[in-house]
Amino acid sequence: MNSEDKTLVEIIDENKQIDLAKYINYVSAPQAGAIATFSGTTRDTFEGKTVVELRYEAYVPMAIRNLKSICSSARSSWDLHSIAVAHRVGSVPVGEISVLIAVSATHRADALDACKFLIDELKASVPIWKKEVYSNGEVWKENTEFLERRFKHGKDGSCCRRKIKTEARDIKGCCKPKVKEEDAADISTS
Repeated sequence: MNSEDKTLVEIIDENKQIDLAKYINYVSAPQAGAIATFSGTTRDTFEGKTVVELRYEAYVPMAIRNLKSICSSARSSWDLHSIAVAHRVGSVPVGEISVLIAVSATHRADALDACKFLIDELKASVPIWKKEVYSNGEVWKENTEFLERRFKHGKDGSCCRRKIKTEARDIKGCCKPKVKEEDAADISTS
């Protein structure tokens, strides 16, 4: 089975819930000693406001391409068996799952690190937009990860002259950074 066969990426249609068991079963394997999961759920309050639901919109073809690319980056940084990523679009009421990531690996450190990387990269770069609907209004939200990356690269479009390159792992442990940014000129000369 090649790595493409062990990766499942889905954008879930409106009014369909994410089936947690489906994705955990997908990544389960006898050789996997660890399964790490992240499920993002709609909470009932934000900054003192009552949240009714979240609404997601996505540019689905690009979102799927980006998610597959992020999964490929994770595979090049960690020793992973299987990856499953699912994100809903449409209305997601309080208490329901909006996004689910499941990662299996021989060892827990790889599964945990890759799971964190996947959710952080999803929130920073995948074209999925979130609107928070409150009891007294609504607002489109930008993810903190997106804003941090935008600020880091400057607001003048200079981010387009940068490439993301995966570093070789030399540290063990959960949630250590695994990517390094370099100017495109530096990459082309290496």
